[in-house]
Amino acid sequence: VQLQASGGGLVQAGDSLRLSCVASGRNSPFRFMGWFRQAPGKEREFVATKEWSGSRAFYADSVKGRFSISRDNAKNTVYLQMGSLRPEDTAVYFCAAGQPIISTVRDPNGYTSWGQGTLVTVSS
Repeated sequence: VQLQASGGGLVQAGDSLRLSCVASGRNSPFRFMGWFRQAPGKEREFVATKEWSGSRAFYADSVKGRFSISRDNAKNTVYLQMGSLRPEDTAVYFCAAGQPIISTVRDPNGYTSWGQGTLVTVSS
């Protein structure tokens, strides 16, 4: 499956932004589709993920209550609605798809397909 992320940009602290990730060429099923991010000089970290065929969603503590993940199965698209953005949210955001088990949904190693990344910059 190929993933195409979009929606990044430069915003001010407190603003909102919505990222989109479209899956195409889907030849094999995946259980979860979600988002990771990587800030300069830091490791890739989990942001949020959502079951493709169910309702369960998981969030990093750092974004809980500010970010919301949703999907549109008809469009093969997952969205990340980001609110109350902070400078520390600045990173390249990657969408990912895979079949991790529940206990490892936050581990990037559980995801086999990755998008190219979209840059989110939050100014103070």
